[in-house]
Amino acid sequence: MSSARETKNEGKKAMDEPAGVAPAAEKPHAVADESALAEQLQKLLAEKEDLMKTLVRRQADFENYRKRIEKERHSDRHRGVELLVEHILPVLDAFDRALAPDHDPSDPEFRKGFELIHRQLWDVLAKQGLKRIESAGKEFDPNIHHAIDRVETTNVPDGTVIEEFQPGYTFHGRVVRPAMVRVAANPEPKGASARSEN
Repeated sequence: MSSARETKNEGKKAMDEPAGVAPAAEKPHAVADESALAEQLQKLLAEKEDLMKTLVRRQADFENYRKRIEKERHSDRHRGVELLVEHILPVLDAFDRALAPDHDPSDPEFRKGFELIHRQLWDVLAKQGLKRIESAGKEFDPNIHHAIDRVETTNVPDGTVIEEFQPGYTFHGRVVRPAMVRVAANPEPKGASARSEN
């Protein structure tokens, strides 16, 4: 009878232990796994910390690089303007000489002097990349012309620039200022307007 009770108790113990749980003899192996996992976790946390420090350093390096490039661009722009001013200084000197009080404005040489100064200034700007837009006699182009007047005429083809009020300029191919122009518009034949009314 006692053996039947012992067998019953052993069966009860077996039912009380959850499935998949190692018996008490295998517990040291589970502790070894836990310690390995803890060690791996520490290693991963250390790697994460290193990566975060590297990221912060890279962000700081990039920010410094961006600031340096911006400063260099700003400096280059100023240097470009400074070079242009250096080239224009002789033109200013020529204007000072031409406007000196001992010159008579009615003297033909006075006008000739200003024409030379104008040519000198234009040469300096042309060397830097400035070009005047040719307008008179050309076909109207809204990209480089600004029409401020239209004149009906049959003397030239429709859309031809017949007069330039203010010259336009390009700088290295980009329009700095469009030319202000008067454009020809051919009148419609009288028969065509009568037909369109019907």
